[in-house]
Amino acid sequence: MSRLRAPAHPAYLRVVRASAWYDLVVTVGFATPWTYAWVHDVLSSCGEALGFAALPELDPWQVLFANLMGSVVVVWAVLRIVGPLPEHGLFDGIARALFAMWQAYALAHGASGLLWLFFGIEVAFGVLQLAPWRWGRNTGRARNEASPADGRPLDTASR
Repeated sequence: MSRLRAPAHPAYLRVVRASAWYDLVVTVGFATPWTYAWVHDVLSSCGEALGFAALPELDPWQVLFANLMGSVVVVWAVLRIVGPLPEHGLFDGIARALFAMWQAYALAHGASGLLWLFFGIEVAFGVLQLAPWRWGRNTGRARNEASPADGRPLDTASR
């Protein structure tokens, strides 16, 4: 049975960075009240054009929580773009599982079907970032025991 590569593989870090770029593009508009009002209108129009219900009218609480989420996700995305680490993929995968769970809850309680598009992407990036930790667990542990924290092989002559 073949195992996936350990999460430190460059391909894994490219997935971490790609998910960060997706997050940045999708959430930057949520970071301020002015941009969120525009994003809200665009999403509402898209939803209606696709046959889904319009988004509910904006209220100060909704704007506040959208701005908080947008601000945190933008900072988290920039961190993963500038210096992606395998651990960033693990924690981002966990966050995506939580986001997907709450999106499924919202869909089950009448949220616009437009949310399915975002749900699918959350699940896909979550699986891509979490699966290598599950299947690469033993390989990664063996490598970490035989290597310093930065992932370079130990010089056996200096032991």
